[in-house]
Amino acid sequence: MRRCPSPKFRFRARFRFFVTRFEAMRELSKSQNGFGGNLGGLAGADKICQDIATKEGFGAKTWRAFLSATKGGANGGAVHAIERIGQGPWYDRKGRLVAMNTQGLLGNRPAGDMAIINDLPNERGEAQKPFGDNHDVVTGSNRMGRLANNDPLSTCQDWTSSDPAGTEMKVMCGHSWPRSASSGLSWMSDHPLRGCAAGVNLMQNGPGTGNCIGCSGGYGALYCFALQP
Repeated sequence: MRRCPSPKFRFRARFRFFVTRFEAMRELSKSQNGFGGNLGGLAGADKICQDIATKEGFGAKTWRAFLSATKGGANGGAVHAIERIGQGPWYDRKGRLVAMNTQGLLGNRPAGDMAIINDLPNERGEAQKPFGDNHDVVTGSNRMGRLANNDPLSTCQDWTSSDPAGTEMKVMCGHSWPRSASSGLSWMSDHPLRGCAAGVNLMQNGPGTGNCIGCSGGYGALYCFALQP
């Protein structure tokens, strides 16, 4: 008699989305301040996702960072985050739906399980909000998941630089959880960050201060998507 897979196995098979945990970013960057804007380019950002997934036991899947860039696409043109992540569906570590397809990602919040869409979970399936003011997630993208600005400073020189000079209020981020019921709603593209420098701020102090990637509420987190089940 054929046995049905256990719920735990099904959840593992479905897992295709996470927000990078603070501790994981610190560990991989070998810095208390994280990577800042220098992720090693798109390939380096993808490796961050891959390495975190591998440590959790999901390295057999191919993971991509939800990031746009000014060059590296067809004919050397722009790279758009929404085109890097496959077609869905995407589920979190605990088997909860994030979105069925790319169309389901284009609203303020993903069209998924109400239990997680307002606090998108990390690689362990944990909500982010209990760990502090960590809602800013780097995307470099507009609300269609496409490159927000052709200026290389708006992507920290396509994710190769942590030099803050000229990058203040240019690098777009989304919110893994909304600031309130009426503001900071977009998971993909909510506001520009304070700059590309490495840095962390997990305390609520309004717009924050300084010129670091985490200064307005975060640590330079990424969204990671698996290309296949």
